[in-house]
Amino acid sequence: MVALAALLWLQVAPGAAAEWPQWLGPERNGRSPETGLLKSWPADGPREVWRRPGGLGYSGMAVAGGRLFTIAGRGDGEEVVCLDAGTGAPLWRQRIDTIFRERMGGDGPRSTPVVAGDRLFVLSSRGKLYCLSSGDGSTIWKRDFVEEFDSQVQQFGYSSSPLVDGQNLLVDVGGHGDSALGAFGISDGQMVWTSQGDKTAYGSPIIIESGGVRQAVFFTAEGPVALAPATGGLLWRHPWITQYDINVATPVFVPPDGIFISSGYDHGAALLRLQPGGAGVDLVWEERVMKNQMATSILHEGHLYGFDDGMLKCIEAATGEMRWRVRGLGRGTLIYADGHLLILGEGGQLVLAAASPVAYRERARVQKMGPKCWTIPSLASGRLYLRDERHIVCLDLRGS
Repeated sequence: MVALAALLWLQVAPGAAAEWPQWLGPERNGRSPETGLLKSWPADGPREVWRRPGGLGYSGMAVAGGRLFTIAGRGDGEEVVCLDAGTGAPLWRQRIDTIFRERMGGDGPRSTPVVAGDRLFVLSSRGKLYCLSSGDGSTIWKRDFVEEFDSQVQQFGYSSSPLVDGQNLLVDVGGHGDSALGAFGISDGQMVWTSQGDKTAYGSPIIIESGGVRQAVFFTAEGPVALAPATGGLLWRHPWITQYDINVATPVFVPPDGIFISSGYDHGAALLRLQPGGAGVDLVWEERVMKNQMATSILHEGHLYGFDDGMLKCIEAATGEMRWRVRGLGRGTLIYADGHLLILGEGGQLVLAAASPVAYRERARVQKMGPKCWTIPSLASGRLYLRDERHIVCLDLRGS
């Protein structure tokens, strides 16, 4: 399945193996295929290549074609920002909406752009979907979910990151009736299909294949929902109601037929087993051992690494059994690369730890960012990109 997912992505973004072109990386699972990264760091951490003001918000960073793309709040507006990935030099910016403000979660955008060749797809906090030229930021097409589908902006704004699947763009629409989820043609923005009446939450969709059936798995306020990617037809759903409708973490495919879901607010996690032919799912286990409030867990060799509220944990995917836990990093984020976890603590601590279920084995730790780091790191061509509420930073993980 991993090889298939990579092939599908390469059809729209050649060379993505060394890039981070979308939410959760090239295969949308928080894993990088890069090797040859530093296994230990100097006392002051990996070399800082550049640092620039980043703007408000928690939008992730898509890195492709030597450019970095993210969304930021500046003044009274929400802007797509394009930087030179090698130097941090600003290349262009494009206003897409008024700034989103939220007293509890903080101001600014949450959704992460996705790059497909010479096109960039972005979703504003207020439900405006844009296709921009990745070269100069000019608008190719635009859809407004609130105006067109009577969508309701969630408390913390639109946070789902769009997903390119062949010639279609899959996204949480949040519309009334049967317009909760949708697909739009990447060439012209025309609606391909809409489906379901779920209230939108904050999770981002993935594409999986199990038993020969391709499935688009969304995480709505009512739980995981699987649709046929080409038509939007319902394959299965599983009830999963969390307080305040806060289902945020992206579902994780556990080959050959598992789906891991997790939510915070004292809810917990579950492993679902896909029935043959996409006919439904069976519950394998459900426990409160892993409560992903925001950050998505990472699967590696049968184990899941993630944040159980403010505690970093490793659990066995097949059983939910906890293997180890460690405190002190708050509600952080993490990715996997070259046998290690790259962990960004909520308070700005950058940690290198072995991806091992035997024990927590920390290799290095350094304070590189300011407080309130809720943006997942991005890794492309040996460089790690981090974001806090003030800056975007590029670090060299090859020691070159």
